[in-house]
Amino acid sequence: MLNNHVTFRRVVSGALLVVAPLLQALAVTVDPGTWGDDREAVSFGANPTLAQVQSALYHWSWLLMAVAVLGLVHLTRQRNTRLGHVSGALTVLGYSSLSGMLIIDPVEWWLGRHYSPERAQQIMDEMLDLPITVGAFQMPWIFLGFVGLPLLVAAVWRTGFVGWWAPLVVAAGYLGSFAVPYGPLTLPFWYAPVVALGWVGVKILRMGDEAWASYYAMAAPGRTTPDSYANTTA
Repeated sequence: MLNNHVTFRRVVSGALLVVAPLLQALAVTVDPGTWGDDREAVSFGANPTLAQVQSALYHWSWLLMAVAVLGLVHLTRQRNTRLGHVSGALTVLGYSSLSGMLIIDPVEWWLGRHYSPERAQQIMDEMLDLPITVGAFQMPWIFLGFVGLPLLVAAVWRTGFVGWWAPLVVAAGYLGSFAVPYGPLTLPFWYAPVVALGWVGVKILRMGDEAWASYYAMAAPGRTTPDSYANTTA
């Protein structure tokens, strides 16, 4: 597979669209902050093992999602290309920025072990409110992925590759999660995209190399085109 660029890119894209959102859903499930004190300096200290597990799961989820979206952009090579490029770029920037923010998790755990919750929170606020921290690592970059990904799935839907419900579920899951406090109520919102993105990933894995390769160039007369496979939407 490593010697075949068509097979490699198709399989990796499909597999990561299944794995990446699942890792995020698992992260919120095991996160001590989901079930305990909303101050991470406290909840991480109560269960440091799970705190480290959730950090690793979030990190790899967001890092892998930044790679997985390249497969979705590939599906917009011949239709909705501009929307695919713009939303894909937003998604990559957003998820890459989110991954970088996870370095604060062990800092919060350490502060919680050595200071009172109030003092630990004060120190964290002073660190995160620095202009360089806000401008370079937080705003607005960490939100771009949650906006760009639903738009990118919508662009893929407009190509006919997936049904209308896929971008709707992704948008409702990731954007809807901002309407509730981070905690148990976040779980159904972040599990919903697992279904939608996983379905897209499975379709990519099942479409075959010929169908994937047909997106690389404008089809010549008589050549197989992506539209031949668009009618397989759910």
